[in-house]
Amino acid sequence: ILDEEATHISSTIEMMNYDVDVDVCVIDEVQMIDDRDRGWAWANAIIGAPAQEVIMTGSPNVKDAIIALADYLGEELEIIEFERKNPLALLEHPTDFKDIQAGTAVVAFSRKDVLKLKQRLSANFDVSVVYGNLSPEVRREEARRFREGETEILVATDAIAMGMNLPIKTILFSKAEKFDGIAQRPLFPSEILQIAGRAGRYGLHENGYVGALNKEALSLIKKNFTKEPKKIKTPFKVMASLDHIKLVSSILEENSLEEILRFFIKNMEFNGPFYAASLDDMLEASRIVDSYDLDIATKYHLACAPLTLKSPYIIEAYETYIHSLEKKEPIYYHPPRLQGSYAQTSDELLRAEDMVKEISLYLWLSYRFEDYFVDAEKARQYRGVINRYIENTLQQTQLAQVCKLCSAPLPLNSKYAICQSCFKKHYTHKRGPRRSPR
Repeated sequence: ILDEEATHISSTIEMMNYDVDVDVCVIDEVQMIDDRDRGWAWANAIIGAPAQEVIMTGSPNVKDAIIALADYLGEELEIIEFERKNPLALLEHPTDFKDIQAGTAVVAFSRKDVLKLKQRLSANFDVSVVYGNLSPEVRREEARRFREGETEILVATDAIAMGMNLPIKTILFSKAEKFDGIAQRPLFPSEILQIAGRAGRYGLHENGYVGALNKEALSLIKKNFTKEPKKIKTPFKVMASLDHIKLVSSILEENSLEEILRFFIKNMEFNGPFYAASLDDMLEASRIVDSYDLDIATKYHLACAPLTLKSPYIIEAYETYIHSLEKKEPIYYHPPRLQGSYAQTSDELLRAEDMVKEISLYLWLSYRFEDYFVDAEKARQYRGVINRYIENTLQQTQLAQVCKLCSAPLPLNSKYAICQSCFKKHYTHKRGPRRSPR
């Protein structure tokens, strides 16, 4: 929080401050209490918000669950239901690329697919993009460009399904399946409706339209479009607090955060409609912090940090910070070098996105270890520099595609990540010579 005199605080659900009493707390997208990975954060916030009044907004399928939670807590609950004012129509046939019109949002479910669709659509339109790996600042700027008419088409992941009110006339699904962190699966009816509901928002368009770019996706959208989303039920996931961790550490005489978390998940029982969340990411982070000589509270805070565990760049920075904390040394922010004013390739763009995530990690840790992370202001300033670099990149028509092994140029919209020469050199010999047909 930059302004200590501010009367309002806004944060992600995981960053909610439980130590500051407020009059009103607004918790948006409360149906996320059922999310496999982040649901615990909504449960913890609803139960523990230090507010006189808590206002929750969400989809109708969470109503029964919130009623059950309020009953358990003995809290008074008032429910106000709203109906969509603008009609939402389903397109009968798949939409060809040549028939896409301004005011359309094309939805994909991976960064790679978003960037490919952007390149294809940029031949005829100015295009904004929104996907989860972008920083909030860049997402807001891309949304602004679309909202104010600087761009005509929006290509986005399901990141647009929450928290964005945009002048979208038509939503087109490029696919009707997504990877959910475990497996590729069809979209749930609730996900389809949440995304489709972005079209034809009241006061922006009289009607909204929903379609798809291919028959397979449209068929699944049609099948689920009128289905009632599955109702969310108890119990709810909750996460171990620092007090829980300290208690278990004391009882077991154990300083390994991973072992304490595993004990909590396996053995902790709760009164009421709750159970311990699986905490897969926190367990993976705990394996890293356990290799350092730190007290259990420090380990816990480090394991709660916003990490992209699949990024070697982020993990290297994380371990560097932990090493300095172990030595009780001041931790400075060292700005990375940027080549040019925008990225030339998708990989260069990804690296810039990781640079912003590193700054977010540094700033998050600076709130908890302010005596050691001494360059917070410098990090904030450089976040603006990298965000502008990313924005400049997204405003380019094309990103060059290069081989991941030798950096040779690849054909535009190549389906493969490596060139033919590298494929022959590294892979064909493993298969052996082809047998002649009999």
